[in-house]
Amino acid sequence: MHRDRNNTIEEKIKERLIAGNKAFCANQKTFQNKLLSKKSKLKLYWTLIRPIVTYVCETWVLKENSIHKLTIFERKILRKIFGPTKEVNGLWRIKTNEELDELIKRKNIIRFIKSQRLKWLGHVERIRNEREVTRIYKWKPLASRPKGRPKNRWEDDMRMDLQKNED
Repeated sequence: MHRDRNNTIEEKIKERLIAGNKAFCANQKTFQNKLLSKKSKLKLYWTLIRPIVTYVCETWVLKENSIHKLTIFERKILRKIFGPTKEVNGLWRIKTNEELDELIKRKNIIRFIKSQRLKWLGHVERIRNEREVTRIYKWKPLASRPKGRPKNRWEDDMRMDLQKNED
């Protein structure tokens, strides 16, 4: 993976999506195979493609733009796996986002990333204080944040996820 000038998470996510597209294209014949069930193809997606896209997702701060891109990527693949729906009148149509969400039992890529981050948070909280990861996590910078609307930090994102889980 190459380094970008700003070292932003958006660039890393973009790189992961490109890698996921490459992995999907490399396995496209498998996903087009009529002998494989849709359930098997979904398992292949979850074990081959999704891990490539979500590599080191535990440290990501998800912005709306990134969530949108990740969701589009996943739905594109799900539409290829599940194919179109035949209407009563004989016409074919692509599945809606809600239909895709029901087919995967709401186990979408965003929920997966958020669960991975919560697992990582639990791991970091259990680590002894003298370890490097814990020291970095609990470190408070001396400088103040720049003026204007503050960017969400990983900790802020985690706090919002935990509040949503309580509701």
